[in-house]
Amino acid sequence: MSVTSTQRMLTGNKAVAEAIAQEMERDPRVFVMGEDVGRYGGIFGATEGLFQRFGGERVRDTPISETGFIGAAIGAAAEGMRPIGELMFVDFFGVCMDQIYNQMAKIHYMSGGNVRLPMVLMTAVGGGYSDAAQHSQTLYATFAHMPGLKVVAPATPYDLKGMMTSAIRDDNPVLLMFHKQLQGLGWMAPIDASVGVVPEEPYTVPLGQAKVVREGRDLTIVGLQMSVHWALTAAARLADEGIEAEVVDLRSLVPLDKQTVVNSVRKTHRLLVVDEDYLSYGMTAEIAAMVAEQALYDLDAPIRRLAVPDVPIPYSHNLEKFVLPNPEKIYKQAKELAEQ
Repeated sequence: MSVTSTQRMLTGNKAVAEAIAQEMERDPRVFVMGEDVGRYGGIFGATEGLFQRFGGERVRDTPISETGFIGAAIGAAAEGMRPIGELMFVDFFGVCMDQIYNQMAKIHYMSGGNVRLPMVLMTAVGGGYSDAAQHSQTLYATFAHMPGLKVVAPATPYDLKGMMTSAIRDDNPVLLMFHKQLQGLGWMAPIDASVGVVPEEPYTVPLGQAKVVREGRDLTIVGLQMSVHWALTAAARLADEGIEAEVVDLRSLVPLDKQTVVNSVRKTHRLLVVDEDYLSYGMTAEIAAMVAEQALYDLDAPIRRLAVPDVPIPYSHNLEKFVLPNPEKIYKQAKELAEQ
């Protein structure tokens, strides 16, 4: 996309913060709470500038008690507010899982629809910067597996702003995962994908709608967040060799846009699913099973999956690179698949 004088380039973190600010301006029921979300602006910048603009009543720093402040957000949502809570790392879900799985995800159902929970729980996911086993997971499938939550994972600054806006306006509880490497923070190694064109005016991107980010004819590569960008890099290399890969960004795990994936597979007749989450019982298995159920006879080769092996994410940079997917691994798998 060419950038004109009217197009702004924003990092991922600024796109998220702008979406929250615009919704706080639009709706006085919207407020933010979490650890270091105030003056500090969140350790991954998702609430940058909000405290200075809206003050401590609507941008609330909390004690280090995820169970406490997520529970408070659930209660506020049940009483008609529209809270946004930040779970600093998705890996910390273990200390507050009862609030997420047994309260946030179930109250609407268990009340017979009489209690709505219009809240967003945003959290940082992903590795690639040697933060070890307790700070580097994505855990997409862990939350997608539990009925009652919408689970979204935008891959671009444009989608981060639009999907955060949609999440805040949604009357259901939404878990929005932002990838640390796509936040565009100065203390992390910069990548081009963390910066993109973001309109200044408010807009929404639908939750539950995948996007074909590269057209192709020879195979389909499905992923989300960093795996989409790795796939695009691999697809460019494949194109130099005459292999045209179609790349699908899921964007949402719940709701899952099955039709876009199936349509792509019926076009290309081959499928590679790439995930930064663990291989077993994860997103790659769900997509593979869904395609096998709905488009098995459209396949010209067995489905391939590429994900993190079932080991904790290593601290060692070389070992972390070894377990994470990357463009080179995707290229090799895709090339072999296309030649079958």
